[in-house]
This record gives sequence, structure tokens and C-alpha cells, in this order.
Amino acid sequence: MTTVAIGAPAGAPGASGVSEAALTYNYKVVRQFAVMTVVWGVVGMLVGVWIAAELAWPALNMDIPWLTYSRLRPLHTNAVIFAFGGSALFATSYFVVQRTCQAPLFAPKLAAFSFWGWQAVIVAAAITLPLGLSTTKEYAELEWPIDVLIALVWIAYAVVFFGTIARRKTPHIYVANWFFGAYVITIAVLHIVNSAALPVTWTKSYSAYAGVQDAMVQWWYGHNAVGFFLTAGFLGMMYYFIPKQAERPIYSYRLSIVHFWALIFTYMWAGPHHLHYTALPDWAQSVGMVFSLILLAPSWGGMINGIMTLSGAWHKLREDPILKFLVVSLSFYGMSTFEGPMMSIKTVNALSHYTDWTIGHVHSGALGWVGFITMGSIYYLIPRLFGRTQMYSVRLIETHFWVSTIGVVLYIAALWIAGVTQGLMWRATNVDGTLTYAFVESVKASYPYWYIRFAGGLLYFGGMLLMLYNCLMTIRAGKPVDAPVPAAAPAHA
Repeated sequence: MTTVAIGAPAGAPGASGVSEAALTYNYKVVRQFAVMTVVWGVVGMLVGVWIAAELAWPALNMDIPWLTYSRLRPLHTNAVIFAFGGSALFATSYFVVQRTCQAPLFAPKLAAFSFWGWQAVIVAAAITLPLGLSTTKEYAELEWPIDVLIALVWIAYAVVFFGTIARRKTPHIYVANWFFGAYVITIAVLHIVNSAALPVTWTKSYSAYAGVQDAMVQWWYGHNAVGFFLTAGFLGMMYYFIPKQAERPIYSYRLSIVHFWALIFTYMWAGPHHLHYTALPDWAQSVGMVFSLILLAPSWGGMINGIMTLSGAWHKLREDPILKFLVVSLSFYGMSTFEGPMMSIKTVNALSHYTDWTIGHVHSGALGWVGFITMGSIYYLIPRLFGRTQMYSVRLIETHFWVSTIGVVLYIAALWIAGVTQGLMWRATNVDGTLTYAFVESVKASYPYWYIRFAGGLLYFGGMLLMLYNCLMTIRAGKPVDAPVPAAAPAHA
């Protein structure tokens, strides 16, 4: 597909004083990842709705092994986290690093490899997980040949990203790139260390760790995948797209730097809170709890910084649905980062662990924070990447926002209630010390909430279909464009 260079789109950095003959930014790979973000979002949410339906109506697996909950659940998490979320992170980081560094992407062939390599990883996951080929390590279920490909793609990604920063025209490195850079480096370390394994065949391997050590390494990886893949990377989006869409400078640049260093240092130590009341040494569990509680401060500092960026521009929330997505995502971020530390307290965890409360917490972060910040960012990008002044239908964006918001609220509220109900029923005892309820009674009590969960997920999936249609119509009406790189860069974009 041919592209044409045009003046910088409205609202983009460096929109003034730009020569038509200047070098152009590499928007091709950004376009590819942005489009696949929406496509994989639809696929990931569809699988999520299907397995939510299977909980309410178990016969829906039709006794087909590939459709059982145990096989589709890791497919859902991989599709939403790595296909949808990962594609969004590639798209936005490649866009932001170019615009804020006033330089085209370093090593464009490696950037192209990162796109096709990442899509190959996703397709391989979609084939192997339903077949039951899995390491059984949460968020790291893919077998070793796919893990090797992930590592190669990630190294290429790091070379492109940091190479672009090295060739920047601006002396300053904008804070969004600090968050993106930390996520790129940390995910590489987490993935390589946790995926260390002894291959037996092309489809089977055994972890290099054993017992409690394996559990500790897994949740050092697991929680920091949340902390860096699903938090730091998306905070990079927040620090760029909220100021751009609100047309206001970030509320406090100093606070953004404090937020970065405090979050990056603290998150690394919080993983053991996933292993309360297990064979993990008690002191390690306590370390995880303490650092989880400390995490509340930098997390809320970042949330406040993002929300306060709208000072003097609150009126824009009334007519700008893209800004609604971006700002409401911060509300969910704040709620999730309060709830997480609270659930890490051992006495609270004794009630919440292994219940649907944990699932509700994860989805308030995944659907509310990650989903909404991604949707707002992609709605910002698509018109600019395809030469349009705005999306095909602003009203559809507004409808998408409200449908998804209602869906998220139904989803997480139902699972909060189900989770607390389950926890209380499991630990209820009679006077003689015997359990008051059989486990199956807690399952029966959960069914009404699982129906509501399904309804909430269905609404959220419906919102993704609206987004897909809106994006396709916008792309159809436009044509791929590349913006020129300014000859002389401002202090920062």
C-alpha cells in the first residue's frame, strides 16, 4: 500500500514550521499494529465472553477438548494481554518515541520484523493452547519454541526503540519514553528468566526451577508482567495521549519523574503476595505484602497527575468521548491500585484468595484501565495515520464508551459480590468445627453473578465490535499517510 507524506496532523507534535521535503516518520508499522490491536481485541474479548458463558452454562463446551474452559482460558488471557495489549504497546511506543524524539524509527527492517514476528507468536498461541500444549505457568503458558521467538522479537523491539532514542534531535527524553523503556527492558528480563526450561520435545519442556523456587520465579514474573506490561507501558500511553487530547501540558512533570522511579523500584518486590498461605517462607510473603502497600503511593501519584492534567479543560469531557476513555481509564487505574494493595494484606487475602474477587480485581484493571486507555489512544491514532481529521463517527465512540463502561461495572461488581460470598461460605464453620457449606453450595450461590458477569462481558465485546466498524470505516475513507520529521526540534513535543 502506497503512502503519501503530508503536513503533521492536527494536534500532533511538531505541526508547525515543517518542510514538505523533510524525512518522514515511519507510520507503516504503527498503522499495522494499531489495526491489529482492534482485530485482536475483538478476538480476545470474544473468547472471554465464550468462557464466561461456559461458567454459567457448562454444556457449551460440547464435550470438545479444544473448547473446554481449561484450554480456552489461557487463550483468552494471552489474546487480551499479548495480542490486544501487546499490539497497542508496540503501536503507541513506536508512534510516541518518533514524535517526542523528532526522529524516524531506527532500523525499520527490524521494526517490520517485530510486527510480523509478534503476529506469528499470537497465531502460534492460538493454535497450541487449544491443543493443550502448555507449560501451565500463568501468563507464560507458551512452549519453548514460541518463547524463543518472543525473545527474538523483543530484542528487535528494544534495538528499534532505544536506537530511535539514541538518534533523537531533542536533548530531553520525554517521560512517556522512560515508562516505555522500563517496560521493554524489564519484560525481556522477566520473560527470559522465567521461561528458562529444559526442552524434551518440540512441544514439551520442563521448567529449570523446581517446587517453591519455581513458584517464586513464576510470580516474580507474573506480578511484574502486570506491573510492567500492563501498567508501566500503558502509563507511557497516558503521559502522551492525555496531554495531547486535552491540549494541556502534563500537570506536574516533576511528579511524573517521581512516579516513574518510585513505581519501577517498588513493583519488583510485590510478587510474593500471590503466594500467601503457601510453602513460600513467611518472611517472603510479608515482603510482598509490605511493598504492595507501598505501591499505593506512586500509583495514586500517577493517577492524580493524569487527572489533574485536565485542570482548565474539564469542559472538554462533555463533548470529547476519546478524552472520556482516557480519563475514566485513570479512575479504574486508581481503583485497581487501591484494591490490589488491600488484597495483599494477609488477613484480607485469607478471605479473597482463590475467589472471584481476585478475578474481578484483575478485570477492573484489564478492562477498565488497560482497555480504556488503549481504546482512547487508538481512537487518537487511527485518523492521524490515515489522513482524516477525526474518526468516521464520534457518536459511535460515545456509544462505545457508555456500553463498555456499563459492561465493566456489571462485570466487576458481580465478581466482587460472588468472591466475598465464596470466601465467607468456604470459611464458615459450625459450632463443632465442621464446615457449614459444601463446596458445591458455593458454586450454586455463584451462578446468579456469573450470569451478570456474562452480560457485562457481552456489552464490553459489543463495544469492541462498534470500535472495529468505526475504525474500518475511517480507514476506508482515508489513505495511509506519513508525517514529515521537523528539521529543527522544539524543546520537547
